[in-house]
Amino acid sequence: MITMKTKTRKVIKRIGKAALRTGAILGTALAFVVAVLFGAMTEVAFGPSDNARSLFVVSVMQTSGIQFLAHMYFSQQQIDGILAANAPHDNGVVSVPVLAPIVDPPPAEQPDIEVLDITGPTFEGKLMLVKDPSRLFVGSIPEFSDNITGQLLTTIVANYGATAGINGGGFLDVAGHGQGGTPMGFVIQNGQFTWGTPDTAASVVGFDGNNRLVVGWMTGQQALNRGVRDALCYGPSLVVNGNRVPVSGNGGGLNPRTAIGQRADGTVLLLVIDGRQPKSLGASYKDEEDIMLQYGAVNAGNLDGGSSSLLIYNGEVISTHATIIGPRNIPDAFLVR
Repeated sequence: MITMKTKTRKVIKRIGKAALRTGAILGTALAFVVAVLFGAMTEVAFGPSDNARSLFVVSVMQTSGIQFLAHMYFSQQQIDGILAANAPHDNGVVSVPVLAPIVDPPPAEQPDIEVLDITGPTFEGKLMLVKDPSRLFVGSIPEFSDNITGQLLTTIVANYGATAGINGGGFLDVAGHGQGGTPMGFVIQNGQFTWGTPDTAASVVGFDGNNRLVVGWMTGQQALNRGVRDALCYGPSLVVNGNRVPVSGNGGGLNPRTAIGQRADGTVLLLVIDGRQPKSLGASYKDEEDIMLQYGAVNAGNLDGGSSSLLIYNGEVISTHATIIGPRNIPDAFLVR
């Protein structure tokens, strides 16, 4: 006579065997994927294509969490040489306000916000056009500190009751473990420093009191002297005074991107490029410049990218995030009232 206890043991045994088989299959599959990826990276690193090699190094070195991949194959000296040969060259030029005269807001019958789909050879993304630049401002977490965790963009947007928002400046992120509470450079909100000091120099992206986009390398005091009301720091500048910033080689590599620009009529361009996905690997600095110039930007600057890149509109995320674990906590953002 077979008891219930015996039946239970047999069922458990069969489940155990099935689990072991499944684990073995998944383990084998994972090992295969890792082997293929490792082989592909090795081929890129040591293959005949200098372009593929530089694209690989520049792309991974822009991602704090996976920079080790470049160090697996190259010395620091080699990496530095590749980065130097594939970089933007803004030479400290700063935008001139007169190139962005601001006109009256569009008539009521015209939409003040328009969202376009953007595509390129290696990327997909969204471009938001905000006709009234006075609606743009810098939003942030309540307090900046090395000991404070930042917030998700969705939270920052909700806290301000904003209509839309994109991620903003860079933040301290050693080896990809930053908490998102420590901005790079400085942050100006409503004409006041909320982070950093007047003598801090950085690549600045912001708006002055006349709602003109200001981009370029300057100190905090120089920004205030320019009448900047809201600004944060990252870079590089992409378009300055109607001209693209020169970029050598594969500057920036292929990565998720966020950028902001302004047309001569005052319209603000908010760009978010999806990346690290089969259908959208990402964009380079040149790709960002191409898009900004195509849509009439006279000034534009690159913002933090990678797993921070995100665009929110009417309470919904309308871009595709780069990782399955979700967006990162960030310290600040450009918001639309």
